Amino acid sequence: MTPRSLPDWAFPPPEGFVAEDLDRIPDLPAHTELIDGSLVFASPQRYFHQSAIHRLCNALEDFMPAGHEVVQRMSVKLARQQRPEPDLIVVGPNAIIDNEVTCFQADDVILAVEVVSPDSEARDRERKPLLYAKAGIAHFWRIEKVDGKPVVFVFELIPGTQTYAPGGVHHDRLKVTVPFDIDIDLTNLYKARTR
Repeated sequence: MTPRSLPDWAFPPPEGFVAEDLDRIPDLPAHTELIDGSLVFASPQRYFHQSAIHRLCNALEDFMPAGHEVVQRMSVKLARQQRPEPDLIVVGPNAIIDNEVTCFQADDVILAVEVVSPDSEARDRERKPLLYAKAGIAHFWRIEKVDGKPVVFVFELIPGTQTYAPGGVHHDRLKVTVPFDIDIDLTNLYKARTR
């Protein structure tokens, strides 16, 4: 038996990968992110993650201002070696949206949302918010499962600092006025069923 050879993209260039590489590398696994010049591969998602994002996306549609779009699992180019894939983003009216778009620019993004998974806790809680803030994304939400229920942690960019300020912790209801008026019943984002 001969060992399987690894694809060429398994060996990063000495200076690391750049954002455009995600569009050029053949047979790259779906939902691969680029963080700090390194490829990050998606793990299988748990039902809580999928349910929270899908239902939040549907709920946000009712509150979208004209020209804004809510988008699931598309990458955002933040910098030369930073192209993460938030679980959900809201893009503004200047974003280019067509069949050829493979990522959005940081300037297009009004809100980035991450649902924390066991395999991505440090990235979702620490590294990605730092990258989003540095790129100027004005609003960031982190969703965590607490006592079996979704909880939304809201953050807002502090002008001129490239850092986020906490804007509240929402347990059963998410009611905010920024980035626009939103009022969502969070108890509908996830409903566990057992046998």
